[in-house]
Amino acid sequence: MDLKSFTIAINQISEERGIPREKVIETIEQALASAYKKDYGKKGQMLKAKLDLDTGEIKVWQVKLVVDDKMIYSEKELEEMKNLPRLEPFGSREEIEAEKKVRFNPERHLLIAEAKKIKKGVKAGEELEFPLETKGASSFGRIAAQTAKQVVLQKIKEIEKETVFFEFQAKEGEAISGIIQRIEGRNIFLNIGKALGILTREEQVPGEFYRLGQRLKVYLLKTESTPRGPVIFLSRSHPKLISKLFELEVPEIASGQVQIKSIAREAGSRSKIAVVSNDDRIDPIGATVGQRGTRVMTVISELGGEKIDIVHWSEDPQELIANALSPAKVLEVKIKEKNTALAIVPEDQLSLAIGKDGQNVRLAAKLSGWKIDIRNEAEVGGEPESDKDEEVKPEGKEAKVKEKKPEKTISKKAKTSSEKEEKKVKNNNS
Repeated sequence: MDLKSFTIAINQISEERGIPREKVIETIEQALASAYKKDYGKKGQMLKAKLDLDTGEIKVWQVKLVVDDKMIYSEKELEEMKNLPRLEPFGSREEIEAEKKVRFNPERHLLIAEAKKIKKGVKAGEELEFPLETKGASSFGRIAAQTAKQVVLQKIKEIEKETVFFEFQAKEGEAISGIIQRIEGRNIFLNIGKALGILTREEQVPGEFYRLGQRLKVYLLKTESTPRGPVIFLSRSHPKLISKLFELEVPEIASGQVQIKSIAREAGSRSKIAVVSNDDRIDPIGATVGQRGTRVMTVISELGGEKIDIVHWSEDPQELIANALSPAKVLEVKIKEKNTALAIVPEDQLSLAIGKDGQNVRLAAKLSGWKIDIRNEAEVGGEPESDKDEEVKPEGKEAKVKEKKPEKTISKKAKTSSEKEEKKVKNNNS
């Protein structure tokens, strides 16, 4: 193969595998060093090769580590090592790393006294390179060439795994698209480009069904490096998936003009988000909802019909709590001790404020960061505060909701009618 074809092949590998060109050349040079060592080197040698793509010339050096007496094991220490258990032939890992000692090998190491004769001012721990006789690639034997080929393939696979790992590690915390490739038990594997991502049962939306070939938007939780390659963990239930989906749909959020300050989510059922505008000319809720609700409906559709409430964010906790309890109307919010607030609502809004199974007040508490007690105005007006026993404390995953059954009372209207009848009877008698 001539140099031109060789260079084209390098560029092709770089583009197809997504590996930097410099890494491909570095891999080839390592393979050439292995091939040279196979045919002309000695056991224990550390070799380094350099390939000139312009001329095709290969240069090889032997690398030796400069050591002093403190860096090498003495004969006594080597004898002691022989008596240690086979599982720990050099002591514990911590001891070895602390000592940083090596077995002296003249092919790999050079005593500092000898090194100073070659290079003045050299220090222990540095490396010296010694040029070896130059050999052409065509001079390598069949076994050496096969060794070089295996090294290239192995190194390219390793670099490819590293490249994929760092690429997806940089995308952690982002929303990406994936296609369901296979389903194993309760784990879903998605093709997300150059790798497969795993959607575990814990990160799936309750009640959501998945099918092969289905395209999904997922949140990239984390990337882990393993000997078999990178493992990429995905999520469909993470609250930040909502903010990332709105970033894709709402230009004002992507540009930073509108900001999502808080998110409370019960995946698959309902979510609340609090938004604020950094530009007085922009209505944050209007921008997020979109014309005729197109923007929010796109996100809802992507989440499988999950309901989303959008409210105004406020630095004032009373205003924020009142907004968070939307769609219920709140008459007043009183701030109490220990991060607890009392929300007073009209009697006909009580069940709406609490929500089904306490969901609305639970989400409002998560959104605002406050524990919320809810009372209707009749209870607040007629009972001492210590006796008010409708209490919502959203701690953990669920809020405990206790609602006192309303006592039978005569309405003002009924009372007025009764008085009128009584007066009428008196007038007739007189």
